[in-house]
Amino acid sequence: MNVSTVETWLGPFTAIVADDGAVLASGWTADVAALAALIHPSLRDGDLVPRRHLGAVSTAILAYHEGDLRAPDVVPVRQYSGGDFLAGAWRALRAVPPGVPITYTDLARRAGNPAASRAAASACARNAAALFVPCHRIVRTDGSVGGFRWGPQIKRRLLDHEAR
Repeated sequence: MNVSTVETWLGPFTAIVADDGAVLASGWTADVAALAALIHPSLRDGDLVPRRHLGAVSTAILAYHEGDLRAPDVVPVRQYSGGDFLAGAWRALRAVPPGVPITYTDLARRAGNPAASRAAASACARNAAALFVPCHRIVRTDGSVGGFRWGPQIKRRLLDHEAR
């Protein structure tokens, strides 16, 4: 597994990537150990190797922060879902376009169970690959930002960045 931290206008952003280029975990932090803890044990493969650049992953991170909001869409992601709904919710999250946030209820419907808005919120909370699985695009029914692993201020700034 390879790891790299880049500086963005939101602060440090770290990604942990499998040898095949799939993102295993990512987010607005420089705390590699905390980020690595988000990776399911079945997906951990060897030690973390620090890299200056992670190829397409680093390029997508920087491009997104510079305004290419679709750059992360083409990067593969691997997470342990443990169930059909969770896997479906993460697929549905990847299909939410920038600048068009949806509600947790909408996410539940897109994941196949309209009554599962709490499970949709849980899918967002369990998402280890922030930005690449854009859980920041999910808001509460009243339009407020709701929770976000990296903080509501970062979520709000991401939504504002994408609304331009």
